[in-house]
Amino acid sequence: MTVTLNHTIVPARDNERAARFFADVMGLACLPPAGTRGHFAPVRVNDSLTLDYMTVEEPEGHHLAFDVDPATFDAILFRLRERGVPYGSHPADPVNGRVDHPLCPRGLFFRDDSGNLYEVMSPE
Repeated sequence: MTVTLNHTIVPARDNERAARFFADVMGLACLPPAGTRGHFAPVRVNDSLTLDYMTVEEPEGHHLAFDVDPATFDAILFRLRERGVPYGSHPADPVNGRVDHPLCPRGLFFRDDSGNLYEVMSPE
């Protein structure tokens, strides 16, 4: 059997707000609450992965990186600009408004209000 990441828990100040923010920017769907007490706000990333947002008192931001095709990258960039979400080309400067990523032709970083750093990379 191939090893596949099924889900990961993403800490957030408000799990539903953080899940909606990520899903909206990335063009993904939020799923119904999950977990034994419904305390996760899951977002379906692809057929095998969900991000399960969980409310915690003092979230410690995670770094989550995604490979996307050029059309998806353009759509994400459009939604970031449309919503006025700062983004940038480097993890040390995720608000410089650039997409000249150091590891790929086009890429960007953006943060949510819980300190999670999202990285989006495109081959073109």
